[in-house]
Parts: sequence; structure tokens; C-alpha cells
Amino acid sequence: MAEEGDARQDVKPKQGGFTTIPFILATEVCDRIASSGLYVNLISYLSRDMNMPLAQAANTVTIAKGTASFTPVIGGLISDSFAGGFWTITFGSIFYLLGLIFLTISAILPALHPPHCSANQKCQKASPWQLFFLYISLLLTCIGSGGIRPCVSSFGAHQFNLAGPKMEHQKRTFFNLYFICMRFATGVALIVVVYVQDNVGWGWGLNIPTICMFVSIVIFVAGHSFYIKTEPNGSPLTRLAQVVIASIRKRNLVVNPNESNFLYQNKDLDAGISTSGMLLHTNKLMCLDKAAVVVEGDKKINGQPKLWRLSTIHRVEELKTIIHIIPIWAVGILFIATASNIGSFAIHQARTMQRRLSSHYQIPPATMSIFLDISTIVTLAFYSKLLVPVARRFTKRPSGITSLQRMIIGVVISMVCYIVAALVEIKRKSVAADHGLLDKPKAVIPISVFWLAPQYIIYGMAEAFISVGQMEFLYDQAPESMRSIAVALYWLAIAIGDYVSSGIVALVSHLTNKEGDWIQDNINRGKIDYYWWLMTGIEFVNLVFLIICAKFYSHKQLEKVVPENGSSEEKI
Repeated sequence: MAEEGDARQDVKPKQGGFTTIPFILATEVCDRIASSGLYVNLISYLSRDMNMPLAQAANTVTIAKGTASFTPVIGGLISDSFAGGFWTITFGSIFYLLGLIFLTISAILPALHPPHCSANQKCQKASPWQLFFLYISLLLTCIGSGGIRPCVSSFGAHQFNLAGPKMEHQKRTFFNLYFICMRFATGVALIVVVYVQDNVGWGWGLNIPTICMFVSIVIFVAGHSFYIKTEPNGSPLTRLAQVVIASIRKRNLVVNPNESNFLYQNKDLDAGISTSGMLLHTNKLMCLDKAAVVVEGDKKINGQPKLWRLSTIHRVEELKTIIHIIPIWAVGILFIATASNIGSFAIHQARTMQRRLSSHYQIPPATMSIFLDISTIVTLAFYSKLLVPVARRFTKRPSGITSLQRMIIGVVISMVCYIVAALVEIKRKSVAADHGLLDKPKAVIPISVFWLAPQYIIYGMAEAFISVGQMEFLYDQAPESMRSIAVALYWLAIAIGDYVSSGIVALVSHLTNKEGDWIQDNINRGKIDYYWWLMTGIEFVNLVFLIICAKFYSHKQLEKVVPENGSSEEKI
């Protein structure tokens, strides 16, 4: 084993590291401007330019965003199975670019959208052909998201996949920079692209995202010779299925935990999926170990295993690892579910508040979310430059604190956010009551819109901890052959969380309908503050669940290797 460890240490990558980061992060900025510039104001394009009814437009946006968050699972599977990260990102970006081109053409050519109508006219609905062209365009962007979202972060982190604390620190720095770029690009889209869409026109409003996506492809491909690229080694889902089937076939076998040395190993077979080291055997979920017990008929004449009857212990541990991370992954679902309406409710609140900065300018309600982007960027910079170095002195960890500790802090901060949101709503309604405006939902209440800024700021802080922490955790703890799929789980949690949030809102509206709906068109008579107290309670349950999971979670362990200096080191 030591000789194999030495061999791995002798293989040095030709490139990788921070040399590749300008290409990858520039790609992420351009891609995020393009995707945010499309979705942040898409409902306005559908309702005003495509003349869709508001409900149909809202459903179209919801379905498109949900699909764009589900396709990364397929993209991650394609990347880990046969395409690799580089080509999955490249072709995903091309599909996204095609979708944006089609949408831009749809906005420019009169034949592809209904004629403009004034407020006093009956608007002509979009024809089936126009809607077909629109839906194909959105479908192409969803396919593109499936190739981009699961692979950019995992591909970037892979550039630092070397042993040693220095590279581990650099990898975590990359994740922080990745989220900073995400938020920076979203802020640019929110300020610049939305302004162009609303004041110049949707031709240029969609041209800017299209140009950004084209630049993204050029920059990413230009870095081809600098990247570390790994060869995919077949479908990871097939391997997991083989373990399950083999263990079911041998369900009547009795496995002695003290005889793990007799479980089947084949390092030649697993070489391509264990370049960082073989996963060590664990005594959890031992029912799966039966898949690695050799019985008569498990091997071919040439001695190779029949993989639907016999799995290596490394492949068994791959499945165990995935099962172990699922509960902690589920924490992200509740985090998104409770936070999904921070922006949407705040927009409705902002419309009733004093937004005018001068006689000629008032703040658009959606622009208030810029505080979230700024907060996330500042918090990540604070975390990386101040908190980690200080924590490192006490914990002796290169990362300062663990990913799970980071997530716990994020959930606590999110609870503070919801408490603040509830108190601000109580204050807003109190001012409305004092001025007799409770039954005038369209009236401007004499209270500054900047009262909403604290909840955006605190939520940005929470996201900087829990979102980055979860992505780090999923990437680090997933088997190395399934890292794109693991990152795809991050986006899947967002999609499921949004749907859970919709279910919570629907349930709350149903249960409170008889005694005064908490969420109603006249928010002055609504009880959004009650809703945020409920979210605080749900997030508290989420916090308790996360702490329990963190307490009993065992980090994956790899075989011990012997570095060149001769000291043993266990990769974890």
C-alpha cells in the first residue's frame, strides 16, 4: 500500500491550482450575469411583451426555474459517467447560448411575439407558434443549466485536489471566491440588465445576457491547456445499483464485522475511481457489506467479478458515503424552504413603503435585494480573511472550522433573519395603523423602505455560511467519482426547497382562511409577521436536526499513504 501511495505522490499535475481560477471564475461571472439577467425579470417579459396572463407567466417562470434546478442532476451524472467536467460545461454553455439567442430573436422579430398593446386595448395573446418558440428557448437554457451548474464548482475545486493542508486551504478559498463571484454577477444583473430591460427594451435586455454567455464560453475554452482534467470511469449510479442488487442477492449471509479483511478488494478494477486513495471499510450499514462477500459463482473464468453479484469493498463504501450525506443534504432543503419568500414578501412590503430618494428617483422594490448580494460578498471576505485565520489558531485546522460547523452557524443566523423580518413587519403595520392606512393596500406608508435592509443583510450572512458550507461538505464527502453529482444535489435542494415553500404557503393560506388569511392581497391586514415566526420555528427544528446529524456523522476515510518525506498521512 505504501508503494502505491508513493506512486500517487509522484504523479504531479501539469497545471491546475490558481493558474486556472481566472478562467473558471470569469466564466462563472459571465454565466451568472446571463442566467440572472434572464430569470430575475423574466415574468415582466412574459406578461408585458408576450401578453401572458399573470398566473400563466408566473407558472412559466416557476417551471423554468424548477427545471433549471433539476437538470443539474442529469448533467452531473453525464459528467461523472462519460463526458467529464470540461466537455459537460462547454456543451452546456453552448445549449444555454442557443436558448438565449432564440429568446433574443423572439424579442426582436415582430413575427415571434404579439403586437404591443396599450392599457386601454385588449391585448392579443401569443399564438401557439410563438409560444412554442418561447418554450423551446427556455428548454434550451434549462438543458444548459444542467451542464453548467453541477460542474463549474466541482471542476474548479478539482484543480486543487492534491494532498496536504495548503491545497485544502486553497480549495476552500476557491469555494468562497466562487460564491463571491455568484453574488457580484447577480448584483450586476439586478442593477444593469434589469434597468436596460425596463427602460431600453427587451432586445438589448436579452442581448446583454447572450453576449455574456458567449464571452463565458470563449474564456472557459481558452483555459483548456491549464486545467487538470480527469477521465470519467463509467456510470456511478450503475455501480451503486450493482452494490444494492448484490447485497439483496446475499441477504441471508452473515457477515462478521471482525472479518472485514476477507471482503473482496480489487485495486486494479477500482484504480480509475480511487486516484486519491481507496475508501476504508466502516462498520455502519453492514448489510451492504454482503455485496463484497465472495461466494461460488461470483467470478468469471478469468477471475474477474460478476459485478451484479460481487462488488469491491470500495464500491460498497461509495454507497455508504452517499447514504450518510443525504440527511445533511436535506438540511439545505428546509433552509431554502423557509427563506424562499424573503425576497417576494419584501417586494410586496416595499411597494407600500417610502422609496423615494429624490424628486426624480425612487428605489425599485426588487433592487432592495442588492443588500443581500453585498452582505454575502462582505461576509465571505470577512470569513476568509479574518475568521478562518483566527479560528485556525485554536482548532489547528487549515479550514478554521469544519463545513458542518459552518452550516450550523448559518442556520442560527437565518433564525435571526426571520425574527428581524417579523419585527419589521410588526413595525410597518403599526405605522400603517397609526395613519389609518390598514385598509388602503396601495397607499404609501410613511416608513422608509430601508427598514427592510436588515433582513436582507442578515440573510446574506446566513447564506455565506450555510450555502458555501454545504457545497464544501457535499464536494469533500462525496466519493471522488461522484463529485459533480454531489454538487448537483446542492441545486436539487434549492429546487425541492422552492417547491416545499410553495406547499407551506398553500397550507398556511388554507389553514388560516377562516380566521383571517396570513397571506392576502392586502398585506396591511395580513399576518406576514406570523408567517416569519412560523419559519423561525421550522428553522429551529432544522437546527436541532443538523446538530444531531453532525454529532453522529463520521467523515469518510481513505487509505493511509506515505508522502515523499516519509511521514504517514491519512487522507480524509
